[in-house]
Amino acid sequence: MRSLTGLAAIAGAASVYLYLLSTHLPPGPKQLQPGSQGEHEEVQEYRLKFPSDLDELRELAEMLKFYKRQHYAYVLLLFCSAYLYKQSFAIPGSSFLNMLAGAIFGPWEGLALACMLATTGSTFCFLLSSAFGKQYVVYLFPEKVALLQRKVEENRSSLFFFLLFLRFFPMTPNWFLNITCPVLNIPMPIFFFSVFIGLIPYNFICVRTGAILSEISSLDDIFSWGTLAQLLAIALVALVPGALIKHYSKGRLKVDGMDSNGISETDMKQERKRR
Repeated sequence: MRSLTGLAAIAGAASVYLYLLSTHLPPGPKQLQPGSQGEHEEVQEYRLKFPSDLDELRELAEMLKFYKRQHYAYVLLLFCSAYLYKQSFAIPGSSFLNMLAGAIFGPWEGLALACMLATTGSTFCFLLSSAFGKQYVVYLFPEKVALLQRKVEENRSSLFFFLLFLRFFPMTPNWFLNITCPVLNIPMPIFFFSVFIGLIPYNFICVRTGAILSEISSLDDIFSWGTLAQLLAIALVALVPGALIKHYSKGRLKVDGMDSNGISETDMKQERKRR
């Protein structure tokens, strides 16, 4: 109970901080608005929320890009805080934030931010699970944890590459890996670098997609040489690292029985029989 209280206190404090940061905006950029007696300056007012679809994503990206002209530091702090909040507490939606990074900060700065924040947020999630949630992870997901533990032990000699394999091929959701790794006694350095390297292709795809979406205003833009080159780069980044790690895994990693949910039905039945 004490661990739940501590976790709830940290989550509550982080929620209050993010709420205050998002609602107490500094004065927005001024725009010249046409009026009946000439043009006058009008201060825009904005409301911020996490995007839930592409339309909301584009609207939020346009607003933050405009707002960033005069308040770059604030937009950067707000984005980093929101990203770390989602990652630290295993809240889905990192793909939208990665695309938002590409739309606001551009493809390269956005990629650097996404990689840094995804790794830092996952590490925070790892630490929170280690400090407050290990027993609850085992209680809520006993069979999944037991099977993942067995796979980790089978691949202990190639543990780093096994974790990379799981990140490249998300048979187990990233959030579940983040909260389970402390239970599996994964060393922090191995966890940290497996997240950083393993999520680069995913982050690159999302950030580039966001950058492309922010630049497209008509169908003609989709078929421009620049856009097609970026789409080709996205396809290569999606395929090449995965192909390399899959080639390495043959004969070195034991991942039989793992499906898109991390565990096959056969392994689930075998684990029940062991109990």
